[in-house]
Amino acid sequence: MEWQPDEQGLQQVLQLLKDSQSPNTVTQRAVQQKLEQLNQFPDFNNYLIFVLTRLKTEDEPTRSLSGLILKNNVKAHYQNFPSTVADFIKQECLNNIGDPSPLIRATIGILITTIASKGELQTWPELLPQLCNLLNSEDYNTCEGSFGALQKICEDSSELLDSDALNRPLNIMIPKFLQFFKHCSPKIRSHAIACVNQFIIGRAQALMDNIDTFIESLFALAADEDSEVRKNVCRALVMLLEVRIDRLIPHMHSIIQYMLQRTQDPDENVALEACEFWLTLAEQPICKEVLSGHLVQLIPILVNGMKYSEIDIILLKGDVEEDEAVPDSEQDIKPRFHKSRTVTLQHEGGEGEEGEDIEEDDDDDDDTLSDWNLRKCSAAALDVLANVFRDELLPHLLPLLKGLLFHPDWVIKESGILVLGAIAEGCMQGMVPYLPELIPHLIQCLCDKKALVRSIACWTLSRYAHWVVSQPPDSHLKPLMTELLKRILDSNKKVQEAACSAFATLEEEACTELVPYLSYILDTLVFAFGKYQHKNLLILYDAIGTLADSVGHHLNQPEYIQKLMPPLIAKWNELKDEDKDLFPLLECLSSVATALQSGFLPYCEPVYQRCVTLVQKTLAQAMMYNQHPDQYEAPDKDFMIVALDLLSGLAEGLGGHVEQLVARSNIMTLLFQCMQDTMPEVRQSSFALLGDLTKACFLHVKPCIAEFMPILGLNLNPEFISVCNNATWAIGEISMQMGAEMQPYVGMVLPHLVEIINRPNTPKTLLENTGTQLHIDTCAPFSLIFALET
Repeated sequence: MEWQPDEQGLQQVLQLLKDSQSPNTVTQRAVQQKLEQLNQFPDFNNYLIFVLTRLKTEDEPTRSLSGLILKNNVKAHYQNFPSTVADFIKQECLNNIGDPSPLIRATIGILITTIASKGELQTWPELLPQLCNLLNSEDYNTCEGSFGALQKICEDSSELLDSDALNRPLNIMIPKFLQFFKHCSPKIRSHAIACVNQFIIGRAQALMDNIDTFIESLFALAADEDSEVRKNVCRALVMLLEVRIDRLIPHMHSIIQYMLQRTQDPDENVALEACEFWLTLAEQPICKEVLSGHLVQLIPILVNGMKYSEIDIILLKGDVEEDEAVPDSEQDIKPRFHKSRTVTLQHEGGEGEEGEDIEEDDDDDDDTLSDWNLRKCSAAALDVLANVFRDELLPHLLPLLKGLLFHPDWVIKESGILVLGAIAEGCMQGMVPYLPELIPHLIQCLCDKKALVRSIACWTLSRYAHWVVSQPPDSHLKPLMTELLKRILDSNKKVQEAACSAFATLEEEACTELVPYLSYILDTLVFAFGKYQHKNLLILYDAIGTLADSVGHHLNQPEYIQKLMPPLIAKWNELKDEDKDLFPLLECLSSVATALQSGFLPYCEPVYQRCVTLVQKTLAQAMMYNQHPDQYEAPDKDFMIVALDLLSGLAEGLGGHVEQLVARSNIMTLLFQCMQDTMPEVRQSSFALLGDLTKACFLHVKPCIAEFMPILGLNLNPEFISVCNNATWAIGEISMQMGAEMQPYVGMVLPHLVEIINRPNTPKTLLENTGTQLHIDTCAPFSLIFALET
């Protein structure tokens, strides 16, 4: 017998659904408690599906909400549903996929997909055949509802659909979808392309078998009047360019002409999808050959796409000039991730350097607009094309640039400055003759009355910092530095951020060229401490840390220390141990400690102690979590990693002076635990610290060698390049201190070192470190090396 609801129970459920739409928090809390109680009864889910599919007299939001609550229950408890309940829900979904209401159809589609994603595709064999059959329905709603569900299933389970586990249903589904590319409804056409698109990147066999039909069908839809269809056609062509360029090459001229049109589509979503085509094409070996003849059309289109749209300006508060006193909202602040310290051979001379496997920071000019948009995509496309065509791009660009850079409309002028920044890397050679005139103009733009112009000028100037530094200092470096420092104290937060980032780039390029101006630079950076809101304060730490890395021991002057350290220590004292703002501050202090060397001595004790405490707390929390994961939260190990890196900075900067601090702490015990942590980044930072302590105060490391060496040997695994690199470096430092006493440990490490040397594709940094360790003749007698190698 088919399940029927109890009338009283149904009214109760309806009342609950009505209450859950109430804005009152007390009512909401009562609803949550009631839901938890009702979830103890499996047939509560029958009531929910009944309201969604059968109670046509109820309003749509209530019915849809019933389905969404059911979806959450499926996610959380589906494995506990009795089979009768699960079967009733499945049957109701398939019987009502063609509900007249688009909202209800979409809700049922989401529910079907959620059930399918719980491993049910295998145990619900009738689902895909039934949905495919329903596509043939003469009722539009049934066809559209089924396609909506199929699209979601294709998005969520594309790999499973292309596997033997389901007996390869795509062999039937793909040809079926292709038939609907000609459907009279644009919504159906759009669903059909979107379904097939899910299988391009994975090169599904069923799609590859029908690839020519697919491409012909896409061409037939190229001029479709529906923007969603055009968007999906563009998306398909971009992906095909990546995986089946061989099939597109015969049609490439027509495709490029089509994409030139679509990149100017009145619908920005279509234009954005089309603009991705140029980014993808730039990565293909044939790019130069097929695109050369079209640059004359393409370049003006990309340049035009780089203007701020009206909506961008609203989102960026482009009409707000002074906002420095407005506190930041917490969601504006992106989470920061610490990059563990990677040791290279330059480290020996006192310079820390990032490992080769660490990604470069993104040169994003619109950081606050995290959404990818046409402006960003056009700028990125111009950037990559400049790297492909180099100076060949300039004849198409320079005539445009002149008109843009001096345009009275600030939006157009701003886009010209962005263009100049985007081509900096690829066209640098060809731009050099124009830079003596352009750089002063850009420096002038730093004083523009529009904040967004000042901000983009900061970014573009940073892209030419290398050239600026290569000129006599008085010609460009001094005026640029002076104006950038003024912008660091701008009254607009976006300009402050751009100026701080640009100044950090300039610091990296100029290094000791900045020494004569240190007093003025520090005055500005310290003044910014009192002026900045939360987000920019974090960027300011980076600028100070980069300054310390760039000028090194030149910072170790009483006058400079007196300016810099009090505000840093004040912030240090303000922050609690669990505050993530400690990450950038600890990174900054690590650079400062390394640069100041003995000048950091007056501040080292509390800083050292707190780092040890952070490591100890994190290890204790990890232990409690491992023993009772249900009672304790997993710790954020970044606190420990950053603390270990600052301890490295202290050991490197203070040298022998760190000995007393180590003597009065349990750091060697803690280090022993950190070196065995499951997280590679923790081990990576541990080995960097071990190497630095070996150099600074070996008498505390020596008693632990017997325990430490086996762990170091285990970590000579090139699968974790940075961990292996730091372990190798630490072994070398220990070998130099130990001399002949190293002999008992050679067998633990030497075979691994030889294996790394002989391994193909070992990164250069790792080879250098490993090679150096093998050449330390105190490490082992040649006879032993020979014996081990043979």
